[in-house]
Parts: sequence; C-alpha cells; structure tokens
Amino acid sequence: MNFDFALILFVVVLLTGAVWVADFRLKKRRGAHVKDPWWVEYGGSLFPVLLVVFLLRSFLVEPFRIPSESMMPTLQDGDFILVNKYTYGVRLPILNTKIIPVNEPQRGEVMVFRYPINPGENYIKRVVGLPGDTVAYQNKRLTINDKEVAVEQRDDYLHTGKLYYSSQFDETLGTVTHSILNDDVRPAEIFDTRDFHDFKENCQYNTEGVVCQVPDGHYFMMGDNRDNSRDSRFWGFVPEENIVGRAFFIWFNFSDPERIGSFN
Repeated sequence: MNFDFALILFVVVLLTGAVWVADFRLKKRRGAHVKDPWWVEYGGSLFPVLLVVFLLRSFLVEPFRIPSESMMPTLQDGDFILVNKYTYGVRLPILNTKIIPVNEPQRGEVMVFRYPINPGENYIKRVVGLPGDTVAYQNKRLTINDKEVAVEQRDDYLHTGKLYYSSQFDETLGTVTHSILNDDVRPAEIFDTRDFHDFKENCQYNTEGVVCQVPDGHYFMMGDNRDNSRDSRFWGFVPEENIVGRAFFIWFNFSDPERIGSFN
C-alpha cells in the first residue's frame, strides 16, 4: 500500500490528458489523411481509461492488499480488499483534504489510514478509541471509558502452516462483533514505544499494558491479532487527516478463493 502510486497515477493522467487535448486541436491542421505519431495515438487512447481509474480510486473505492498477519483472523496475509473512499467524507486526491463531510469513524470499523510515522505508507487496523475516549488494554483485556468490552471465548485458532494455536474470542465494539486472537506466551507489557508519534504524554504504561486518553481529532487503532500487531499502543494515535477509508470487502485471495466476501 503506497501513497506514491496515487501521485504517479495523477501525473500520468495529466500527461496523457495534455497529449489528448493537443491532438484534438492539431487534428484539423494535420488533415485526416496524416497518421498520428505512436506516442500521440497511445497517449490519447489511454487518457479516458486512466482518468476513470483515477476518479474511481480517488472518490469511490480503492483496492489494497493485506501485507501482514496483524488483522488475523478477520483479514489474512494475501487478502485483496476494497476500501470505501467516501464513507468518512470526500477528500481531495493526493492532498487527502476533506472537502465534503459524510460520516465519522465508529468503534469496531476496519479503517485504512496513512501511517503517522511515514504518511507514504498505508496501514489497516480496527477503530478502538474515538476522540476523547479513555482506552485501557490491561492484561490483554480492553476497557473503554471504564467499561470492559464484552468478549466471548471461542475454540482456539489454528494458524495454518505454522502449527500453533492462539486463544480466540468474539469481541463486540459498538455494533460490530468480530474475532480477536491472543497468544498466551506473549507478555501483556508494551516494551517498544520508540516510534510513538505525538501525544505520548496521553498514555501511561505499566506491567499490565497501557492506558491512553485519545486526543481530539485522533483515533486509537488496534489489530485483531492483538499480540502480533504494532498499532496505537506502540506508535500512537491516528490524526483525522490521515484517514483513507473504510475496508469492507475481500475481492480475492490467491491462496484461498473461498475468502471472497464482506467481513466485520
């Protein structure tokens, strides 16, 4: 997932568009019997296609590939997903500036955002804390605003190909019920916070985990594979201007085509 692709596509659309406009104006001067140069012919033909692709991925839906196991079991490494670009407001391409407000992120939704440490890289996690929330993750249990989040234990989850099990729970955040994983051998304590971006003073760490007060205009994100996810516990909060969109559909997985479909 790379922000640079949007910029590259935008530049290519501008270049092919310039060729298309120039060719349209020069056709009368050249005459109908004169064949277009190859670069004019291909550039003019590609422009409408590239323009449609650019508009679709900028304002409607954008495809992404899941590159890690941090969102297991909800999303697997290798899933190709679609992200709704207008759920959280219409934004200008490249600049990512919101121009039309629509909805705000809600707890439990799976969101793609620009990594605060490197905005050129896109991350995907689940929305856990909203602006103003107090989020506590202590002894591998989640509490929001002093209310423990409901969980129900399920059968242990077998990691295919790795031959080990993780504890699996159904967790309910807002109106969304989804599965999470815990590894009993992993400690609850957060050791590495050197990448924490802004507002580190809003978090208190102890041997049981972390407690954070979410700043205004920011969100606290966590992976469903709780002990194998570097998320807001490690690098901090996601500012509103970094939001890309809401993930909602798996459209392909080369290793397991049966995974195609929507998810929570």
